[in-house]
Amino acid sequence: MPAVTMSPPQAPPGSPPRRRVLPWAVIALWIVVVAVAVPFVGRLADVQRDENVDYLPESADSTQVVRVQDELPGGEGTELVVVYHRDGGLTEADRALAEERAAGVAEEYPLITEGAPEVIPSGDGATAMVPFVIGALAGDEEVSAAVTDVRERVAADLPAGLTVEVGGAGALQHDAEQVFESVDTTLMLVTVAIVAVLLIVTYRSPVLWLLPLLSVGVAAVTSLACVYALVQVFDLTVTTMSRSVMTVLLFGAGTDYALLLVARYREELRRHELPSAAMARALRGCAPALLASAGTVAAGLVCLLAADLNSSSGLGPVGAVGVLLALAVMLTLLPALLVVCGRRVFWPLIPAFGGEGRGRSVFARLGTSVSRRPVAILTGGVVLMGALALGTLNLPGTLRNADSFVDTPESVAAMDRLADAYPDRATQPLTVLARTDHAAEVVAAAAATPGVAAAEAGRAGNGWTEIDVYATDRPESDAEFATIEALRERLDRVAGAEALVGGASAQQLDLADTNARDRTLVIPLVLVLVFLVLAALLRALVAPAILLAAVAASWGAALGIGGLVFGPLLGLAGTDPSVVLLTFVFCVALGVDYGIFLVHRMREENLAGLDTRQAALAALRTTGGVIASAGVVLAATFAVLASLPVVNLVQIGFVVAVGVLLDTFLVRTYVVTAAAWLLGRRVWWPGALSRRAPSNSRTR
Repeated sequence: MPAVTMSPPQAPPGSPPRRRVLPWAVIALWIVVVAVAVPFVGRLADVQRDENVDYLPESADSTQVVRVQDELPGGEGTELVVVYHRDGGLTEADRALAEERAAGVAEEYPLITEGAPEVIPSGDGATAMVPFVIGALAGDEEVSAAVTDVRERVAADLPAGLTVEVGGAGALQHDAEQVFESVDTTLMLVTVAIVAVLLIVTYRSPVLWLLPLLSVGVAAVTSLACVYALVQVFDLTVTTMSRSVMTVLLFGAGTDYALLLVARYREELRRHELPSAAMARALRGCAPALLASAGTVAAGLVCLLAADLNSSSGLGPVGAVGVLLALAVMLTLLPALLVVCGRRVFWPLIPAFGGEGRGRSVFARLGTSVSRRPVAILTGGVVLMGALALGTLNLPGTLRNADSFVDTPESVAAMDRLADAYPDRATQPLTVLARTDHAAEVVAAAAATPGVAAAEAGRAGNGWTEIDVYATDRPESDAEFATIEALRERLDRVAGAEALVGGASAQQLDLADTNARDRTLVIPLVLVLVFLVLAALLRALVAPAILLAAVAASWGAALGIGGLVFGPLLGLAGTDPSVVLLTFVFCVALGVDYGIFLVHRMREENLAGLDTRQAALAALRTTGGVIASAGVVLAATFAVLASLPVVNLVQIGFVVAVGVLLDTFLVRTYVVTAAAWLLGRRVWWPGALSRRAPSNSRTR
């Protein structure tokens, strides 16, 4: 595989000016690219979409409900519910205040239902709810403004002891947007800080760490602009989750590539006098592994295009763009910067021409321990990973939309209070749409469905009638999901009604079902595609199978650790439906990276004359330190997600970070090396290396 080179190796001191100008030309080119990209970076936030319906495919019932609602009089309504509560019971004055402020909201906003909203007291008299639907709000900004205004109106000058909260789908959307607005900036700042600290610790140089960080920053700016262009051309769904994952993936993978390149460049500076020659040799040595690594990650992410869920399919190209641009920058801009700065950039640990590397490393000692007890180490590693994977049995159930945030927002607190105060009737209606000439039949069929408390016909238009259906169970509970499925099955039997069941709970059910279908399709596709990439790179079948099995095991173990942590330690009420699929793609694609770095170096050592067993130990000794540093950096960047206030990002960040650490320090160091030691040259079967006897021309 050809590599990008800065100049021919061992160029004489009087090399032509063109060769000395080349690094500066590369730097100038990237300056131009960044200048073009910067104006488009800020626009990406304007096209991000974070509502459940944006995640779902067009074929989902709940998606079609929203589309039809847009055509009804008043458009898609913004559902709100004001919740009043007083310990010991509401007073007459409290109820009068609730009615007065409900009338004020009706005067200010065009409600879909006529008249002032009804004040509905709870059975114990301590709570009252005022549900209503505002129509004719155009866009998220108007919805947020309306929610903020309603909250200010109902909370003004409350008598002592009376509390009020505003919930409902519109309030939840507003609260979610407030959380998401803080995510991008926080994530970027924390990620940059962590990567900077880790690079300083790794290089122990006051200057060198700046070059990889600057290069990753260039890749980040360019990636955001490219993703914005993809949205405009292909109408991709970009969510806060996909943008956040792209950020940590780009910084983590880009820094990993920089660490590997700089480590190889440092080696070559001891063998070549000119930095340009050392860089040319370093690129020839590590570019194939970097290309295969980025190609594997990109291929795994592109497999997400096969997913029906818009958020997952959109994440595929978004993540792939980030990884490929990180690779492009690390193979062009970073080498140019290093060559321009020369050896002095490594100060105070400047590699001297003709000097020797460090002495016996900790990874050399680890390799020796593997060679002494390979069977015990391999068996122990497999048993440990299997035991940890059993923790998946303890994963909490499906995450409710109301539990999607680490800190409870007002909208969620309101809905929880309603669920306790009105146990016999759901306070969040399901939305059924049916053809108007069959609406009466649909209302009757819905009301007769087990688990339904009431069904009421509402507004109509364009041949459709909207029907509010109230379940008897809490919103997004397993019992309510069963009611939704029963309702859909029964209404499908009403001939000609074309009934659709939607609403917030139905959207959550459709998300879970779509994620389940996506897992059965995407996971096998990722395994096959990554295996083919590895087989092409290593020219073997056994080694790719070992690497793939090892990273899949580390993912299972990491997910199992998540099962032991999410509920018992972090108090998370559920597992986001997307976590299994997305963490699998990232753990496998990123984990294979480190296997590629190790096994590709092992193949180099094998071709240079060492037998396979000694080549495995030599590869571990030469790549162990840099891969360990890369693993820590990647894990730390994904761990940043676990500090954010959104539960699905916390869970994805935790599982991927733990999976990377397991793969770096257990799977690659011990399990893969022990397997290679036991199999010997059979690890390269059926390639030529499996039949080639070692020349014994080199020793280590």
